[in-house]
Amino acid sequence: MEKPVAPPQLPKVLVVDDEKQNRDLLAELLRNDCRVILAKNGIQAIERAHELHPDLILLDVMMPDMNGHQVIQALKHDDATRQIPVIFISALDSPEDEEHGLDLGAVDYITKPFHPSIVRKRVRNHLQSVHHRHLLENLAKIDSLTEIANRRRYDEALESEWRRCARNNSPLSMIIIDVDHFKAYNDRLGHAAGDMILRTIAIALKGFMRRPGDLAARYGGEEFVLLLPQVDAQAASHIAGDIRATVEQMQLAHPASPVSPYVTISLGGMTTQPYDGQVDPQFFRDADAALYAAKARGRNRVVWQTTAG
Repeated sequence: MEKPVAPPQLPKVLVVDDEKQNRDLLAELLRNDCRVILAKNGIQAIERAHELHPDLILLDVMMPDMNGHQVIQALKHDDATRQIPVIFISALDSPEDEEHGLDLGAVDYITKPFHPSIVRKRVRNHLQSVHHRHLLENLAKIDSLTEIANRRRYDEALESEWRRCARNNSPLSMIIIDVDHFKAYNDRLGHAAGDMILRTIAIALKGFMRRPGDLAARYGGEEFVLLLPQVDAQAASHIAGDIRATVEQMQLAHPASPVSPYVTISLGGMTTQPYDGQVDPQFFRDADAALYAAKARGRNRVVWQTTAG
């Protein structure tokens, strides 16, 4: 039975205005095009931008305590929010006011009183631009051969999951996978056959991405990485063993391997407990050392390490 296809998620737009009437008007205007998030002041806007990561922000300029100019400056000085596009909506309608808003980093400037159809069209256009940008960014993070995450995406995920595990006081595990005697395979059967092996292993790894945050990536050449947030050493090492067995059971012929008549993999694993927001480079080095040990012990096996982090 086929799984039902999930409906596409609507983009999120954060509407920031101290006047309830304006917030309600914009929410009604945009409700069919996006998921509207409301904020009634600058502090609330910054908090919700951090928490909900909207695709676009409609920001009033004239607000008490913290005006729109101060809000966008705070957003643009924070790595977590600086890429969120902001449209100013303001009663300040002089060319100098508009220029100042654009200088602060806004992508557009709409003056009050606004025409509803113009606001809707401008929001749609900017959301479409955001969508296209996200598509391009995602393509830049996919390995073209295997169609799984590439090294760049892995680096980003490691930083993000490291911080999350540190906040939640939870373990973080990593598996590094290397195809045994892959150069000999290429030399004997050709690079096209070798590429097919890499694609096949990538598909197998995707099957082990079973929890939010799990990530399989091609690290480079014939080396892959599986990142397993909130998975302890016992569970992660068991997963590594299942991956090894899965590849071996595929019985992909490897006539140049001294290890087996079939393609096999060696795996090195590492579990740590992150304690701060900065990734410890020793984490990868220890997993890589475990992989080296697996190769030194005859390949087609798993070696695991643990540390307090």
